[in-house]
Amino acid sequence: MDEMKRSNSKAIVTLIMGVLSLLIPFIGIILGVLGLIFASKSKAEMKLTGESGNGLVTAGKVCSIVGIILNVVAILIFFVFFYFAVNTDITTY
Repeated sequence: MDEMKRSNSKAIVTLIMGVLSLLIPFIGIILGVLGLIFASKSKAEMKLTGESGNGLVTAGKVCSIVGIILNVVAILIFFVFFYFAVNTDITTY
């Protein structure tokens, strides 16, 4: 009978950080970077121990990268909107 390999715990953390980076605005950049760090550590650890979790790491990396990009775009849009909202010469008398 085949034994099921344990999933690497850092791979699970990578996926969680990646999904949270998509869901939590502004803090998602930090969570995405943490997800990428955990992804690289879990890949190295899985090579040594033979644990499973390659799919979790890949999904976590993709979610982390997309989360970072979306959060950076959201912050840029926020600053552009704030800049134009403050610098309008509309006077209401």
